[in-house]
Amino acid sequence: MRGITITYDYDGPEQAWTSLTGTFIDALDADAALNGRFSYQVAVADNGKTRVHWGRWDSAETLAQVQAQDYFKTFAAGLRELIGGPPDTVGANVTNKTKGW
Repeated sequence: MRGITITYDYDGPEQAWTSLTGTFIDALDADAALNGRFSYQVAVADNGKTRVHWGRWDSAETLAQVQAQDYFKTFAAGLRELIGGPPDTVGANVTNKTKGW
């Protein structure tokens, strides 16, 4: 299992951010080809400004499939536009986890 943590600060219009991230997650959930193979979460830190995204997937092929979709390209471009550049990312191999994650 592979994962990524994405972080950035955002203090723009909350509706723009909520719409962008919600549309992306809805598209992921609607993609039947990803059923159980890719998951994604977004969060707002306690300071109200720092945003954190966590993604995980089962294989390099699954990630490539997601990245090839128009909804991914729209999301990635929209996020860069909202935050004024690329976010900070850290990829990782998942070595252990709780049930349901």
